[in-house]
Amino acid sequence: MNDKKTKSSSSFPAFAGDDVSIEELREKYLSELVRLSGLSRDDARKKLLKELDQDLDNEKARRVAEAEEQTRQTADNRAKDILISAMEHAATDYVAEYTVSVVKLPSEEFKGKIIGKEGRNIRALERATGVEFDLDESPNEIRLSSFDPVRRYIARLALERLIKDGRIQPERIEAAVATAKEDAAREIRKEGEQTAVEAGLGGLPSGIIELLGRFRFRTSYGQNLAKHSLEVAKLGAFMAAELGLDVELTKTACLLHDIGKVSSGAAEEGHARLTRKILERFNFPERLVNAAAAHHGDEEKKSAEAELVAMADAISGARPGARYEDFEGYVKRIENLEKIAKSFSGVEDAYAISAGREVRVIVKPEEISDEAAAGLAHDISVQVGREVVTPGGVKVIVIRESRFEETT
Repeated sequence: MNDKKTKSSSSFPAFAGDDVSIEELREKYLSELVRLSGLSRDDARKKLLKELDQDLDNEKARRVAEAEEQTRQTADNRAKDILISAMEHAATDYVAEYTVSVVKLPSEEFKGKIIGKEGRNIRALERATGVEFDLDESPNEIRLSSFDPVRRYIARLALERLIKDGRIQPERIEAAVATAKEDAAREIRKEGEQTAVEAGLGGLPSGIIELLGRFRFRTSYGQNLAKHSLEVAKLGAFMAAELGLDVELTKTACLLHDIGKVSSGAAEEGHARLTRKILERFNFPERLVNAAAAHHGDEEKKSAEAELVAMADAISGARPGARYEDFEGYVKRIENLEKIAKSFSGVEDAYAISAGREVRVIVKPEEISDEAAAGLAHDISVQVGREVVTPGGVKVIVIRESRFEETT
């Protein structure tokens, strides 16, 4: 009696050892399920299939999760290998660049010549170059201070030429500055061609070469823009090659991603938007334009190459010691000061000096009288106070100079 009860309450019998086919084994399990559960054959079949489906779903989910985890781990390791290799291939030494240049003097007596009678020479230099000349730092040195490295370069060339000539007077100062501007234009062109060669990109439009040349004289958070862009190009090209993407497109977009920074209007419009406008003007393909212009998220990234440009830019900028945070805000503030001054009618030029604590405004004497010059200084200072946040006040100096020449 007890044996019979035990047999009727047992689970499915073990048929695995029997020499039967899978079909026969399934039929035996089904018959046993019908006998033990009291269900009809159809109900038992449905129950068995449901349990089998559930077991299969659970097994599939487990295996998919394991495969996903293994794939994720492999992808992470592969991504780390690619990034590390790219950074090793594109390693570049950085020295943060500041806003001061130094010119050595043969002797201290040259300071008197540079100042001139009643300071007319030093005023002519600052007016022609837009650079502040500091003669008090060292007996045999002059510090040239300006947020614009191209201006500092022109001022240094002009001053070195004047020192070599020895004759320093307003007329010669103007001629020396004009010559220095021509030399700077040639140097910018040369630097642009050299940057393109180092990046391995040929056939770039002449206008793009000119803008690339200005990279040499531009910094971003203290990081030289030419070196930064070349490093980004190397990083992007290496990663694109490893991932089987368009290497040429990625490299070009990486090199040109900050080209908006050397265009006027970058402070108020944003360099990424200007980058798009510049590249569209030179008829670059939309895929490349998007890859270059989307590196800060100003627009949607529409390709894997665009993601690589953003990654390469972030890697280069995050390099320890490559950047310091205050420089970009400082440059934008100085540019805004000059832009406000130049927006007034009758203004010929304007230069912000002394780290933005002073703005010198040169007006057209035939349009602005002495009385109007005083009012203009007030109007500019009021607008600067409203639109620009500066540490301390900003002194606005309006310069009105009349010249009269006759030839016998």
